Parts: sequence; C-alpha cells; structure tokens
Amino acid sequence: MMTYETDIVIYGGNAAGIMAAVQAVRMGKRVAVIEPSGWIGGLTSGGLGDTDSGDKAVIGGLSGEFYKRLGIKYSQDEPAWLFEPKLALEVFQDLQQEFNIQIYYGERLDLVDGVTKQGNKITQITMESGKVFQAGIYIDTSYEGDLMALAGITVVTGRESNELYGETGNGIQTAHALKNQLPEGIDPYIIQGDPLSGLLPHVNLDAGGVDGVDDTKIQAYCFRMCLTDNPDNRVEITKPEGYVEAEYELLFRSIAAGQRIFFKLAMLPNRKTDSNNDEGFSTDYIGMNYGYPEGDYQTRQAIIKAHEVYQKGLVWTLQNHPRVPQEIRDFYKPWGLPLDEFVDNGHWSPQLYIREARRMVSDVVMNENHIMLKQIVENPVGMGSYAMDSHNVQRHIDANGYVANEGDVQVKSVKPYSISYHSIVPKEAECSNLIVPVCLSSSHIAYGSIRMEPVFMVLGQSAATAAVIALEDKQSVQQIDLNKLADQLLRDGQVLVKKW
Repeated sequence: MMTYETDIVIYGGNAAGIMAAVQAVRMGKRVAVIEPSGWIGGLTSGGLGDTDSGDKAVIGGLSGEFYKRLGIKYSQDEPAWLFEPKLALEVFQDLQQEFNIQIYYGERLDLVDGVTKQGNKITQITMESGKVFQAGIYIDTSYEGDLMALAGITVVTGRESNELYGETGNGIQTAHALKNQLPEGIDPYIIQGDPLSGLLPHVNLDAGGVDGVDDTKIQAYCFRMCLTDNPDNRVEITKPEGYVEAEYELLFRSIAAGQRIFFKLAMLPNRKTDSNNDEGFSTDYIGMNYGYPEGDYQTRQAIIKAHEVYQKGLVWTLQNHPRVPQEIRDFYKPWGLPLDEFVDNGHWSPQLYIREARRMVSDVVMNENHIMLKQIVENPVGMGSYAMDSHNVQRHIDANGYVANEGDVQVKSVKPYSISYHSIVPKEAECSNLIVPVCLSSSHIAYGSIRMEPVFMVLGQSAATAAVIALEDKQSVQQIDLNKLADQLLRDGQVLVKKW
C-alpha cells in the first residue's frame, strides 16, 4: 500500500478539478488530482464545444481565462466559445504542465471503504488499487459525487416536489414538457392498437404521479457527438455490436408522424460539430440512466456502453435503414467521426454527459427562487446565468393514449444570479474539510441552470481558494473568514455579483 500526502486532494480531473488545482498551486499549495479515467477535462474536452455560456460577462477568473487560451489556439484575440475537443484538451494539458499538477490517472475511489474519517473530518481516502491519499482538505469535483457520498454527506437524487422549496418547475412535469416533444398521435404498443402486445421499449404506463410531485428518476444523459462531413477527416459510423432494431421503433413512428430533425449539428471550427439532443426522438437515451448515480462501477460502465451503442445505432439507422425516408438518409449520410478526435477511444468521446447525479443537501440549497432573484443569496462565490434546463426524464402514455416525453423544462432566469458558498460546503456536523463545487447543494430544477461547464470551472476555482484559506487559518471550511474569501476571489477575477 502506497500513501501520498499533500495539502489538497481533488477527486475528479474534469474542468472543475483542473481549475481547482491551478488555483491551489497559484496560492502556493501542494495538490493531487485523482482522475478515475485516463482523460482530463471531462465534458469540456469530451465534445461540448458549443459552450453553454449564458451571459458571458459573469464567466470570470480561470474559467474566463480558459476560453481566452482557447482563442489563442485559434490565433484570435477574443475568447473561443466554439472549439474542437482536442484543443480544449490541449489547454488543460498546458495548464497541467505550466503549474506542474500531479494527476493520478485510472484511480477509482473504493466504493466500500474509500473514505476514513475521524469525527467530522476526513483523514484519508483509499483507491481500488490500494493507494491512499491524505490531505488537509478534500474537494470532490466528480460528476457523480462519490467522495461526498462516502464521506456521509446527506445527498439526494431525482426531483424534489415543488412544495419542498416553493418552486414551480420541479417534480414531475407533463404540462411544461412542450419542447423536445414527440409528434402527437404515436401508438405506444409493439403491435399498434394492441395493448396485449406490450409497450414499446422504455415507455411507461403513466407519468408516475401528478405534476409537481417528487420522484427519483434522472434527466436523460447522452454523448455530445463530435461529427464531421469532411471526407478527408472522417470515419464512418458502422452498425454497432449489440444493435437492437426494436430500440428505434419509436423513431420510425416519429418519422411517420412528421419528425425530421434528430440531433443538432452545431458547427465548430474545421467542419466539426457538437451534436446534442434535439426534438422528440434524439440522442438522449431517455429512462436508461436511473441506476447511474448510485451504481457501482460495473453498473455505470454498462450504462455508458448502452448509451454509446444506442447513439451509434441512431446515427447508423438514420443513415441506412430502409424505414427511414431517402431524403433523411441523404441528409445524415455525410456525417462521421473525426479521425483527429478521441484517437485513443475509437474517435468516440470518452465522457458521457452526466447532466445530473447526486446532489448535496446542505445548510443552503440553491433553488428556483434564487435563480429567479426572488430570494437573496448570501456569500456568493460565482454566478450562473443559463436557463433552468431539465432534459426529458421519461416516456409515458399520456391522457390521450399516445406516447409522450415528460420532464423537459426550460425557463430563462431573469438576470444572472449569485451562487452561495454555503451551497458548496456540507453541513459542518457531517464534514469539516470537504468542498463540493459540482454536485453542490441544489434542487433539481435550479441545478438545471447551475450545471454548466463554465460555472463548474468558476466554482472549482472558488472551492480551491476556500480550501487554501481553511488550511492557512486552521479553520473548518464552514468557519473560514468569508470576507477574506470574497476579497481573494475578486482579486483573482471572479464575478460574484452582477451590477446593472
């Protein structure tokens, strides 16, 4: 067993984790980044090249610097908000080398005995390999919140009721699920008109309750596909092993009912795309991720693989299947995987879009009222501005007896809003030396706005700043001098409050 001792341990080498590491090193601390995969940058370098930025004026600090560095990669003076995955990875690797950040790749937290505590303080964390990491402060930047959960922090998955926090967009949502909706009139049964034949794959008998009530279902995941129509830099997407035609029966019926767009082709530089979910039947594998947040590694890997097979199968079907009209096949046929992207992973992104997994429940829970500026946010450590955006959560039979999607909610915030420091630290009784800037304390619908990669980078930097102050002042992360924190964040270019 090998033991590594440092000042700050960061679990998760995604965008938030790398920014946290850079900030810690800039402030003179030793840091270890533990990345369970062989990839850094998470979704930012994993295909999300069409930045979900909202109001760019509130993307400050290292997050803003990241996009400026991308601009330099393209020999431009302005930040690059549209970029290729490989160049985002280059920026993260540049930062790693520039700040001499130690990254431990392929190290996964032991999900049984991975966290050792003394009272309310983590003393060490243990990987499956047996490696042990000891630090004064721990930052969980993972999309899943594994370190947080193993540390005994109160967590929640799924959707709260509207009643809990006085919200309108939480819980089950059928009436609001108007965008990314299936065409009307699609029969839900394997043999159309015959209930005895059974339901189409992944269609529920009903929505599971009335609008606004809580459930444990998770909004859909997908891969952000990087595609190209450049024949000199393209490999064809072939019919994947494990392809099941029945998975696409709803696709065929959606086409027959009039759907013509099946995923976005948002253009990036050099004839590449960030292709995301669009319309009723698309890249979101609705209902097939419920076991992910609390699943073990084997369960999660199976879910990730199923999403890959589904999406490759979707592209192949649109390009080749005889039940797809020729004009649709011709439209999608030119698109394939870029030969110069994800070269170590078959040109397919290694990062599934984990839109939401566990969320912490702390002394402050960011909710819809904070986002809509109806409730004051104290001690801000960053800002968000994107719409409250929940993707669809399930498919069900609606009141008319047809297949419908449920859960899509998209509500724009009034103006940019602040995010409280108290939402990224646990209750002190639960843990005094852990900060959670990604799976932070937030309701489902508020998280739909906060969960954007630029915001995660902002919060990662702020988390590291707080960690350094806690170490230097020998305080718990809950008891640090918040005026000192705010002063340091402002000096480092963070935007905490927007003035109009």
